Amino acid sequence: MTVPELADEFDNRVASGLAFLRRRLSGQYRVDEFGFDPELTEQVFQPVLRLLYRDWFRTEVLDVKNLPAEGGALVVGNHSGTIALDALMLTVACHDEHPAHRHLRLLGADFVFKLPFVSELARKSGATLACNPDVERLLEADELVGVFPEGFKGVGKKFTDRYKLQRFGRGGFVSAALRTRRPIVPVAIVGAEEIYPLLGDIKPLARLIGAPYFPVTPTFPWLGPLGLVPLPSKWLIRFGEPIDTEPYADRADDPAVVFNLADHVRETIQGMLNELLELRPDAFGP
Repeated sequence: MTVPELADEFDNRVASGLAFLRRRLSGQYRVDEFGFDPELTEQVFQPVLRLLYRDWFRTEVLDVKNLPAEGGALVVGNHSGTIALDALMLTVACHDEHPAHRHLRLLGADFVFKLPFVSELARKSGATLACNPDVERLLEADELVGVFPEGFKGVGKKFTDRYKLQRFGRGGFVSAALRTRRPIVPVAIVGAEEIYPLLGDIKPLARLIGAPYFPVTPTFPWLGPLGLVPLPSKWLIRFGEPIDTEPYADRADDPAVVFNLADHVRETIQGMLNELLELRPDAFGP
């Protein structure tokens, strides 16, 4: 790139940045009923996450074609990593890798929305409380909704149990997909288990701060704030084929149907994880 071209690019970025600030200060930006701020997400949150996604974790995405280009869908993934960076990296994958650049609306536990500052950031980035009414409203509005049915059992499991899916709650995510007749897209994420290998849990400290667990990793709490830097594992994300919910749509209140479909999703993701681990023999390879 020539010097004049570099100067033009710099001028364009400065102009774009000033325009962004002007819109923020004047209130000329859109926020939906859940608090989602698309502009702030695309201009501020995702560029920061993209540095981890591309340069630190060297993320590769497979079969993104299985993610619908339009319409609502429930994206169901495995959960791990001590700190839930896997959910954030999945939002980048949905936006950056898919031609439609879709936003993934994450579902968060109560604990997330009780934390000062974190709650506000979560809302603005598109997350909402993991409850069926909100899920159904988002799906009916043709949004992609991301759910991690393992919850804290998955993200807080020990390193010795890595890539072994934990129990999938009560299947509420399935009943929401059935009621709205939206497909379920299973997704497998390999790489998050190694970023903060969980060796132990100091339960008294967890109870003291009201957290589901207090992690002990090879670097935390021994190195203080430096222990919060994730290890640079190699990530692979694969989207599975959508599961059609239409044949079961009128049986959303049947516990047997809900359980069997949830179990099918779980087994599908576990199989995908096993395949991805074979594709990635070295957890910290290129």
